[in-house]
Amino acid sequence: MELFKYMEQYDYEQLLFVQDRQSGLKAIIAIHDTTLGPALGGTRMWTYESEDAAIEDALRLAKGMTYKNAAAGLNLGGGKTVIIGDPRKDKNEEMFRAFGRYIQGLNGRYITAEDVGTTVADMDIIHEETDYVTGISPAFGSSGNPSPVTAFGVYRGMKAAAKEAFGTDSLEGKVIAVQGIGNVAFNLCKHLHEEGAQLIVTDINKDSVRMAVEHFGAKAVDPDEIYGVECDIYAPCALGATINDQTIPQLKAKVIAGAANNQLKETRHGDAIHEMGIIYAPDYVINAGGVINVADELYGYNQERALKKVETIYNNIERVIEIAKRDGIPTYVAADRMAEERIEKLKNSRSQFLMNGRHILNRRR
Repeated sequence: MELFKYMEQYDYEQLLFVQDRQSGLKAIIAIHDTTLGPALGGTRMWTYESEDAAIEDALRLAKGMTYKNAAAGLNLGGGKTVIIGDPRKDKNEEMFRAFGRYIQGLNGRYITAEDVGTTVADMDIIHEETDYVTGISPAFGSSGNPSPVTAFGVYRGMKAAAKEAFGTDSLEGKVIAVQGIGNVAFNLCKHLHEEGAQLIVTDINKDSVRMAVEHFGAKAVDPDEIYGVECDIYAPCALGATINDQTIPQLKAKVIAGAANNQLKETRHGDAIHEMGIIYAPDYVINAGGVINVADELYGYNQERALKKVETIYNNIERVIEIAKRDGIPTYVAADRMAEERIEKLKNSRSQFLMNGRHILNRRR
């Protein structure tokens, strides 16, 4: 990779390579943009095919966090860390303590959290060396398991998307196809069931499906059947890229709103569902409840305050839809535009402030 060329093209601020020979730590910290505040983003541990692949993943994820945090209305920028290694066998206390010292050395420019391959226990070790970490154990003032809060945010965003498609945000009587019944999706199903929605569910884990059937009266279908069922809303809540060339022709839903990341396999698939008249709630806007929740820890966690902020995901989806209609663009593009407009507005106000300051100094001279 031509790193400086890539960083200049996408306006990255900083890329750090840190290592600790004794513990085996090899980590890459990418800071994309801190216009709105310190960069917040999790630490991922993965067995990458190459160092270039790890760098690319760190950069891509950091930029994604800039947009996610901006769209969520948080006063935080975007960053991400990847640790190269097998999370099942390469972890040790020394590794995470060394990493915590590197984070401390950034003096608050970057705040980390758990991600794929890392856990609350790992964050607790990092916390031994720095306060710039979220998602730690509740005993240390953390918010705890983020799944219920993420699910609540998805539920709120789904209602906003439904209002645009059906003229009302009531989900009573709506048929909702939920793909994947993990922790977030199970909590989402609870909200939907309580409002009177009819659920169709699937998962490769049969026990998860059985629990959804027993608790919520859901109808179970095979994983390959979920895309073509007759429903009002399709909720992708497991693997990414389930909106693709194979699934789009099968879709009968008028709304796509779910918890999964990277729901569009390619951007052109966002164009395709837009042309079909499907209301799509962009993934990083609707599933931002988790990051909103952990961000509240930075102020001394208050659950009531955090949940009020998560409720605004409803308004954020409404705003995305407004921009999409205003500019005649798909909602996935509108989400990016919403985030970019917020960042640019602050950049411009700062530039104006500096210009005014220079003008005053020049007059004094």
